[in-house]
Amino acid sequence: MTTWQELQRISLSEYTDAADGWGKVSSRANAAKDRVDNEMLGKLRETQKGETATAAIGDLERLSRNYQYIHTECGLIRTALNGLAAELEAPKNKLKRALQLAEDKKFTVKADGSVQYPAPVPLSPEGATATPGAPVPLLPGAGEGGSNPNKALAEQIAEDIAAAVREADEIDGRYARVLRKLKTTDGLNVTDAMFADAAQDTRDLQKAAGDYAKASEIPQGKSAAENAAWWKSLDAEKQAEYATLYPASIGALDGLPSAVRDDANRMVLAETRAKYQLELNSFPAEPARYVANPNGSYPAAVESEDWRKWKEEYGDRKEELAKGLKGMSAIQKRFDAPPSEGLPPAFLLGFDDKGTGRAIIANGNPDTADNTAVYVPGTTARLEGIGGDINRMTEVWREANAQDPGETTSTITWLGYDPPQSIVPEAMQKQWAYDGSPKLNDFMDGLEAAQGGADASHTTVIGHSYGSTVVGDASNKGDLSADDIIVAGSPGMLTAEADDLDVPKGHVWSEAAGDDFVPAGGKVAGLGGRKWDVHTWNGIPYDAGYIQTVPSDEAFGAHRMDVDTSGHSDYWKRDSLSLKNQAAVVVGDYHRVEEDD
Repeated sequence: MTTWQELQRISLSEYTDAADGWGKVSSRANAAKDRVDNEMLGKLRETQKGETATAAIGDLERLSRNYQYIHTECGLIRTALNGLAAELEAPKNKLKRALQLAEDKKFTVKADGSVQYPAPVPLSPEGATATPGAPVPLLPGAGEGGSNPNKALAEQIAEDIAAAVREADEIDGRYARVLRKLKTTDGLNVTDAMFADAAQDTRDLQKAAGDYAKASEIPQGKSAAENAAWWKSLDAEKQAEYATLYPASIGALDGLPSAVRDDANRMVLAETRAKYQLELNSFPAEPARYVANPNGSYPAAVESEDWRKWKEEYGDRKEELAKGLKGMSAIQKRFDAPPSEGLPPAFLLGFDDKGTGRAIIANGNPDTADNTAVYVPGTTARLEGIGGDINRMTEVWREANAQDPGETTSTITWLGYDPPQSIVPEAMQKQWAYDGSPKLNDFMDGLEAAQGGADASHTTVIGHSYGSTVVGDASNKGDLSADDIIVAGSPGMLTAEADDLDVPKGHVWSEAAGDDFVPAGGKVAGLGGRKWDVHTWNGIPYDAGYIQTVPSDEAFGAHRMDVDTSGHSDYWKRDSLSLKNQAAVVVGDYHRVEEDD
């Protein structure tokens, strides 16, 4: 238990100075991790082969992992020490005020916290002065003040001293429990268990430091501009503490700098991968599915009871974990791209494993890009298959960079909503677009805020399949922060005309392969828009009346770009005209676009 003398002697600056030291270690570890990932690992993977190279790559991967762990744990120590100092300031000041008042009144505060005060001089009935009584000690809560003002005041001082000590004890206990856990084992390998433990350390500190860095202070349901303003209102140390203490919340906050979101989301990704792998490793081995038929009759083999029990208890969850790990590995693969790929650094702007999973990955920093493209995938998109969607945007980046190497381009895979997971009935419903479009608008507003305004970057939104329906609804809701819209294989944009969309007139572009039947299916589902017009085929009218239009229809009014790919998913094939046309729009070189006559 703390004594009032100990509380009085505590130097809060010692805690904050120590916090600064741990903060520097955390920052240096993060910078070291970036150097290992971006300057060492890629080159080694590219240039060295053989067993020695494989061993060296493994060592560097372990070093990168260790640095990430150090970054997190040292950041937590920094936050804990700063929180301890900040919260101890209140009881320390309360004690200081009580001691000063005792000194002013010539009271004596004794070692045990009792307060000694002079008794008043009573008056005789004739008004004579009586001899003063001896000093009287008063312990906190020991009596009532009665009519003696000194006694009442001494009682209050004693109680304030005791209250300050109690508050300090409670604060110290909260932080001490967390700080005792912020340690690691000897050795050079940071295991999955240690990353999972780091996630628990973060949750424990969130509870302990709730009065210092309040989760309630993080904007909820605010605009991207308001989010950005809140972030800018914090000093650098407080920003680092919030990012360390609430990485999932900060990583998901539209309007914050991409580097901040990337750092926070990578920690969430690392901890989630570790959690998934640990759970997967905890499952017992899968028994043999088939055993010889004990009856000796046909069939010769039957499913074993052990396997059926295992399947019921572990099978579905194992499959779910494996799918999640597949998606997370695809994200990591993009981070690990070797120099020969010629790609810019990747930024993880969002990550969440809940449901079918969400991930937002950028090629290049969109905050500083001259051109930005945001790709919205469609039906059946999920974390498990994020690798294919990432690859599409790396191809757009390559082609855009080749067409205009003098400008910087960032291409973003935005799986920031829950897409329909089946063609029938889910992809025929509009609710998925209604639910996803506000999230897309928030993200686009966040990009604009981080970039510094609407004119800071030429921005294109690319919607594939049902993703174009989400883009359409986002545009229909009002202010879509984009200069151009490209759709590929669109089943409809919930509007009848390109001019209804919230980009400048003439800035809507459509691609549809001749054997892509999704646009026709979208008409059946009613995902387009109805208008009075003339039906045409290659410019030849053949009917008039109310028609439902999708972007590949002449009546819709979009620029219909030439394609040289087939099917619903090949619009991003390397060196294809389909890809080149998209890239020309992304960099704003519209004269390069080849359109369907």
